[in-house]
Amino acid sequence: MGANIYATAALMEHNAHPDYKYDLADFTHEHEGVNPSCGDEMVLKLRLSGDGATIEEAAFTGSGCAVSQASADIMAELITGETVEEAKRLSALFVRMIQGGELTDEEQDDLDEAYELESISRMPARVKCAELAWRTLDEMV
Repeated sequence: MGANIYATAALMEHNAHPDYKYDLADFTHEHEGVNPSCGDEMVLKLRLSGDGATIEEAAFTGSGCAVSQASADIMAELITGETVEEAKRLSALFVRMIQGGELTDEEQDDLDEAYELESISRMPARVKCAELAWRTLDEMV
């Protein structure tokens, strides 16, 4: 039950006060993600470093349920400043977790606040909502 309380707090905070929901003007990469099962839509924009190795900034716009919006904000915060390879690794961890896979303590720590969404793995109707931003990232990079 504790995980649900934390997930609720994280979801509410990131949905109500997203730090990374804005139109990034000087982006280098852009990709649209859609969850047809419930109508969530987003556009993820990244600004990569000159050599394309590091995500200097990540931001998103769009609309959808609290789960999709909060997950996108948490993801953007987590990957900003990371290498593209590390962002891919973190995305794979998140998707594995949200689909019910086990993570080591170290992997849980690597996901930081995103791990608080683990309880969504037990809500099948919301898994695709939580995955939207992460799958959009995977399709882009």
